[in-house]
Amino acid sequence: MIEPRRLRVALLGAGAVGSQVARLLVTHADELAERAGAPLDLVGIAVRDVDAPREVDLPRELYTTDADTLIAGADIVIEVTGGLEPARTRILHALNSGADVVTANKALLATHGTELFEAADRVGATVAYEAAVAGAIPIIRPLRDSLAGDRVRRIMGIVNGTTNYILDRMDREGSDFDEVLADAQRLGYAEADPTADVEAYDAAQKAAILASLAFHTSVPLDAVHREGITHIDAGIIDAARKAGYVVKLLAVCERLVDQPDAAPTGEAISVRVYPALVPREHPLASVHGANNAVFVEAEAAGDLMFYGAGAGGVQTASAVLGDVVSAARRHLAGGPGVGESTRANLPIVPIGRISTSCQITLEVDDKPGVLATVAGILSDGRVSIATVEQTTSAGTADEASEGAIAHLVIGTHTAREQDLSDTVDRLAANPAVRRVVSVLRVEGD
Repeated sequence: MIEPRRLRVALLGAGAVGSQVARLLVTHADELAERAGAPLDLVGIAVRDVDAPREVDLPRELYTTDADTLIAGADIVIEVTGGLEPARTRILHALNSGADVVTANKALLATHGTELFEAADRVGATVAYEAAVAGAIPIIRPLRDSLAGDRVRRIMGIVNGTTNYILDRMDREGSDFDEVLADAQRLGYAEADPTADVEAYDAAQKAAILASLAFHTSVPLDAVHREGITHIDAGIIDAARKAGYVVKLLAVCERLVDQPDAAPTGEAISVRVYPALVPREHPLASVHGANNAVFVEAEAAGDLMFYGAGAGGVQTASAVLGDVVSAARRHLAGGPGVGESTRANLPIVPIGRISTSCQITLEVDDKPGVLATVAGILSDGRVSIATVEQTTSAGTADEASEGAIAHLVIGTHTAREQDLSDTVDRLAANPAVRRVVSVLRVEGD
């Protein structure tokens, strides 16, 4: 009887995700072999310190600091170290050595994805990355494969669990941002330095990946418009609730039509990340805690939603191992790997070119004529008012001499983003306006 081929698997990284990947490869070896069609032998784990404490008890001889030698002898290389370097160099080494690569590295893909995919195409290998966006949620393969024959019109995604946890608790409990952020750090949802999450860098990386897949266009990270959530306070959350909305940090990837300078099809795309108002009846409004969800609007398939755990070691390891099994099957079947489709090459428009409706919250002098002044500025800027809510409060002691303050919450009809931005600048410069508290777009209406 011919001994079945055994596939050699090298693992780069043994952190929260890597340790769970290693555990599942070892403890579920028989099941994975049946699904893949051949045994998957974990031949080594590259780490910085072989003696560091680990979450999973594995034989010490599996650990090595010699990543290059480990990569050179592998059929499949799993990269879960994160960061740009040495991850980029090691993945290129793996591909040039004839290995398929499975990675969860969203920052690397958003920054150097084109280079890595081109390297894989040259040698007939595959770079698989289901775990790079939304953790355990299967979204990469549905966009790349299941919807390849459809036209995706729009994606709205809650793709960062830390910010969703913060905004959800602020909405449900009326808590302040700083208080909830401290809780998120204590619970392990947020890092000691939460900048990547709360300033939306993490979500922007994922948006670039999703847009590239959905629209078959290479989307560089610097083309993604990004705004974080650090300015969101309890008052903004309360105003949103009264208007029938919930605040969510959304990654929005949108196909635009009838663009005058987008020859020959007239189509372009917009990729943006910002806190947005979502109607409470929309499915994304019910995504609570640290969960993620991706809402896809496709021409033929209609509306689809993918929901689940967006992070966590064992959850992300599930997505990694799904890619490992697929890579193993390709190795056994032979032939080139599945390349990335970026041939549409649609132009990416800046934020000023899109059209949205929004909610503008202002602090203004509470005196006759101010509302008319504000309405005139909006009208001059080609921004039409849909709703207005006004509340009055006696100011602080320092403000009392200047009179009371009124809070205006203005909902607008759809307007061009550049017109909205220019109008908000004019509002901020008007003497009757004490402060522009917030400007939040409405998505999902």
